[in-house]
Amino acid sequence: MGMTENLLSTSQWIITLLLFLVILVRAVRSIDWPALRKDNALQHSFFGAAVVLGFVWQLRAGISPGLAIHIFGITVITLMLGWALAVLAGLLALVITVITGREPLIMFAANGLITVMVPAIVSHGIMLWERRRDFRNFFAYIFFCGFFGAGISVAAAGGVMCLMLWSSGVYTFDQLVHEYIRYLPLFMIPEGFVNGTFVTGLMVFHPDRLTTLDQRRYR
Repeated sequence: MGMTENLLSTSQWIITLLLFLVILVRAVRSIDWPALRKDNALQHSFFGAAVVLGFVWQLRAGISPGLAIHIFGITVITLMLGWALAVLAGLLALVITVITGREPLIMFAANGLITVMVPAIVSHGIMLWERRRDFRNFFAYIFFCGFFGAGISVAAAGGVMCLMLWSSGVYTFDQLVHEYIRYLPLFMIPEGFVNGTFVTGLMVFHPDRLTTLDQRRYR
């Protein structure tokens, strides 16, 4: 999903920019910067995630402007780094797409909000829900936080994008249903599979890379 130029009104662009800045400031303030500077493994995960996402997001499909389709991958990054670092990693990846010409700079805030921030916040919320439920089976973390969380996060991002395009008058609701919304469940399945698979692999081979995983709960 990526916003191209001239798809939002001036008022929408300003509101989107303000929301983007509020969430960005909250994310920056939430990060434990001294711990990040000392943790080389976390630094490698952070920069590695940004580079991988930046190149993965080069691959996309779509017919109409603003309705492109690609794998987000934000859920697994959120589970690895926490939502705040996941937001920064995703924005660095978005910078790569701007540099390569895949996204316009003027729509950076809108694309950051839809592609990065909404999925990260939704994934974080589902992770907190799973933690509060205090499941004792590690499959709960894999399924709810990985597979289910990724699917719901992409649905939420798609919903926000459609709401923005509909309210701007670029597309009618019928057009959005015909060209995007009816296909949304099909986007959720591969997103859930890709993120869930990576979460499963990390949980088995490198559980220490999942900073949101409390291994003591599943022993």
